[in-house]
Amino acid sequence: MIDPITDMLNQIRNAQAVQKPEVSIPFSNLKYEVAKVLVQEGLISEVKKAAKGKNKIMKIVLKYDNGISAISGLRRISKPGQRIYGKWSEIKRVRGGYGISVVSTPKGLMTNKEARKQKLGGEVLLEIW
Repeated sequence: MIDPITDMLNQIRNAQAVQKPEVSIPFSNLKYEVAKVLVQEGLISEVKKAAKGKNKIMKIVLKYDNGISAISGLRRISKPGQRIYGKWSEIKRVRGGYGISVVSTPKGLMTNKEARKQKLGGEVLLEIW
């Protein structure tokens, strides 16, 4: 596992393809914070910390509306081989404002809308629509 965020996004994408109600992912603080932003935006139902033996995991409860997933697309922007940073004025809207991007700022993870409102730049981690 080279990039844990990409691995998390792939597991969510694969679980939604077969309409699983939840997905279990190995726990890390960064992945947990990303999942909390997704809950805050209403793209997933909830995220729970759990322990499986000695290993920590987190369970993400996926959100569906009449069998259609709340998340229609996920894309990793900043990768381990090429980090993408931007000033608050350079952070773009996603899909004409219908999607969000998760930005790692000095004040923590937040959406692109919050980062622009607070005039904070940072690393653009991923886009979701």
